[in-house]
Amino acid sequence: MSLLFSPVTLRAVTIPNRVFVSPMCEYSCADGVPNDWHLVHLGSRAVGGCGLVLTEAASVSPEGRITPWDAGIWSDAQVAAWKPIVKFIRDQGAVPGIQIAHAGRKASCDKPWNGGKPLARDAGGWKTLGPSEIAFGDYPAPRAMTPADLEACVAAFRHSAGLALQAGFEVAEVHAAHGYLLHEFLSPLSNRRADEFGGSLANRMRFPLAVARAVREAWPGDKPVLVRISASDWKEGGWDLESSIAFARELKAIGVDLIDVSSGGNAADQKIVLGPGYQVPFAAAIRREAGIPVAAVGLITEPVQAEHILATGQADAVCLARALLRDPYWPRHAAKALGVAMAWPNQYKRCDTGPLGR
Repeated sequence: MSLLFSPVTLRAVTIPNRVFVSPMCEYSCADGVPNDWHLVHLGSRAVGGCGLVLTEAASVSPEGRITPWDAGIWSDAQVAAWKPIVKFIRDQGAVPGIQIAHAGRKASCDKPWNGGKPLARDAGGWKTLGPSEIAFGDYPAPRAMTPADLEACVAAFRHSAGLALQAGFEVAEVHAAHGYLLHEFLSPLSNRRADEFGGSLANRMRFPLAVARAVREAWPGDKPVLVRISASDWKEGGWDLESSIAFARELKAIGVDLIDVSSGGNAADQKIVLGPGYQVPFAAAIRREAGIPVAAVGLITEPVQAEHILATGQADAVCLARALLRDPYWPRHAAKALGVAMAWPNQYKRCDTGPLGR
């Protein structure tokens, strides 16, 4: 039996296998509204056999977008556009999930293929928000959020979760990683506040936990909420694994069902040591010490590698990004490599020449 191709149940939602689509920004929306690109991009990964298809980061507000071309989940027009995408994913037997996000001080940028640098006001940019007036690298410094800003942001996450539910999503993921707003509050590198939202670990976790709690309360009790975190800033004095374990314990206590464990993104001069599965030890430690299901990410590219991560108890699922960009049918190829039979869509059954599609 393959663990990679065994189902996993979170609350009342059963995901047919443990290959998850990692959120991958496409920078292809107008006014935060997804379109045919997203239908094909996400739909092809569902046809390809992924168990959980997570959207790219969908912002809770216009100013929370990384770029003006990011996806959103703050308007009725966005709900209407997400609905057929969600339906198509579900019709292929996959579970549709949405990542809900705010980019914080890393917002207001150009598309990556245009250089990805911060946009000036006259080029469509805006003043960003953050926990403190500390810039990310050479980006413009953000405006430090007031208590009223924080309250409004929590309400925005709650509202967006409600809209995501209207669109038909079954899984909600809160984005608290990669140097975006919630991660910025967690890390002492970006959070130098002197109020109840800064200083101690408990204070730095306060706002991200309030957001996660709001999403959990807005989401049905029989559907799971995930949180993506960066387990390390990869910089001395920054957010680290020990703090991530403490955060995961608090998230578990408020009803979060799985931690999606990534790393980095909050320090422009981070020193990441890359290698196959380089972030898996973070996931394994959080799973072991916090007692909560985890998904592992980061240079997971081979079927045997993914199976080994699950078989050795390091994670409960794997999230793939670049591997799925290169090959939307990675799960079907992985199943064949592991000797697992997968059912093909009726339209493609003519290519199935045997029990394993050889």
